[in-house]
Amino acid sequence: MTGYRAFDLTGKVALITGGNSGIGLGMAEALAAAGAGVCIWGTNETKNAAAAKTLAEHGGRVLALACDVADEAAVERAFAETVSTFGRVDACFANAGVSGRAGGQSFAEMTTEEWRHVLSVNLDGAFFTLRAAVRHMTRREGGGSLVVTSSLAAISGQARGEHYAATKGALIAMMKALAVEFARHGVRANAILPGWIETAMTERALHWDRFVERVLPRVPARRWGVPDDFGAIAVYLASDASAYHTGDTFVIDGGYAIF
Repeated sequence: MTGYRAFDLTGKVALITGGNSGIGLGMAEALAAAGAGVCIWGTNETKNAAAAKTLAEHGGRVLALACDVADEAAVERAFAETVSTFGRVDACFANAGVSGRAGGQSFAEMTTEEWRHVLSVNLDGAFFTLRAAVRHMTRREGGGSLVVTSSLAAISGQARGEHYAATKGALIAMMKALAVEFARHGVRANAILPGWIETAMTERALHWDRFVERVLPRVPARRWGVPDDFGAIAVYLASDASAYHTGDTFVIDGGYAIF
């Protein structure tokens, strides 16, 4: 491979939860193209199969597993199968998440069931996934990279999305704590904060005329983000180029947060 050798992921293995579509698949494609073996987890087996076919076109090893990250036992099984297949996990991207009920609901009317559903996937799911990864990475030589997909909701007020915002803010705090606790093991931890990105989760809003008229002018880049915009940061965080970079938050939003 020519170019900057630190970005060559040959021999490395990356796990991406929620990797069968959207930002997760955008990251997975870049990781596969950079030479990594890639494992994706998702709950929809049809989407898993389609994503695995796409990733396999890059020529590397690919595995797609059905896993609901809110299920602790399912995460333990899937992680064990991932390690059994690849022998190791060098980078773990805890990306799986849900936004909650479509259209949002006033905090005053939010049900406990709705609150717990979002926390179970976004926060508990990340905890189960990262805990499995930390146990693995601290038991072997070489450490590894932990990455979570947070959101701008973690640093700005999101009306009718308090449960989603709570999980995304908590992820940032958790990654900073992980960065401090496990640095001595060669494990680094960072968070990615996407802005308005065109995915299945945001499709309704980003194609609603009133929303486009009000929000798009506030994006200095003058476009919505796309999953491919997250490929480069994924490769960087999985690579040796980021070996001394930990406890950070990467805002990828076309300038929205600062405008």
